Amino acid sequence: MKKWIAALILIFFPFSTLTSEAKGGEVYIALGDSIAAGQTPDRAIDSGYTDLIAQELTRSHQLTYYSKALAFPGYTTADVLKTVRTKEAKELLKNVTVVTISAGANDLLRLVQVNPSNGSIAYQQVQVNFALNNVRKNIAEVIQEVQATTPKAKIYIMGYYFPYPHLRDSQKVGIKKQLETMNTILKTEAEANGAIYVTVEEAFKGNEKELLPNPADVHPTMEGYRLMANAFFKQYNGRLQVNPNELPAPNPLTFEQILNRQKELPKSPVSKIQGFDQYLGLTKLKPYI
Repeated sequence: MKKWIAALILIFFPFSTLTSEAKGGEVYIALGDSIAAGQTPDRAIDSGYTDLIAQELTRSHQLTYYSKALAFPGYTTADVLKTVRTKEAKELLKNVTVVTISAGANDLLRLVQVNPSNGSIAYQQVQVNFALNNVRKNIAEVIQEVQATTPKAKIYIMGYYFPYPHLRDSQKVGIKKQLETMNTILKTEAEANGAIYVTVEEAFKGNEKELLPNPADVHPTMEGYRLMANAFFKQYNGRLQVNPNELPAPNPLTFEQILNRQKELPKSPVSKIQGFDQYLGLTKLKPYI
């Protein structure tokens, strides 16, 4: 049974619509993995950094339209590249002025085996090297595809925090080096292709365990997403920020709840981008980003 997810994300988040207050303002589309989608440490979907960016732009009367319909848990850079090449995605992107992209972590994390009970981790270096090379190639092509569709848009490539703060210290060194390499690749390719890199690891440093409270999951709390949104605003406009008292009340949706509400959705021009059964299946595999 093939169902479609893109319109669903549009309807469940209040900033995924045109706003009458900001005609001629920013048209913001979020691309990427579950970090862009707003996945919680408890495997639900709620407001993430992209929603908080949209909220702040709305508060300051700068947002015309926002959607994270092109962000899906489990997406690799290859998945994002495939998505932005679709007719439906190009239709959604054609009038965009701001794009954020979170992609790359799943290329690496799907190769990593973590044992949260004893804080250990394992991976094969050869496979990791191959994956990181794919990140380098694919992220450049993603940027180029978006630029070809919407040449005037500002594109922001989001870096990643360290997702394994609960590992034993002796186990952190190797995987931290691989993640630092991935962030370096994202930064290098962003700058080489006319995009803007957003670093987030410094914002998390020292508070990783509190911001990523589930040892068996790599997704942050809403406070972590707030820090990511503010890292974006440092690059976009330093006068803007999301304050702690501006965080929306938690409203997590489980994937079962999303499935139950799917039948209520109207048809959408992006409704053929991603099958709902695939979306649901991706999130059940492993605690990927």
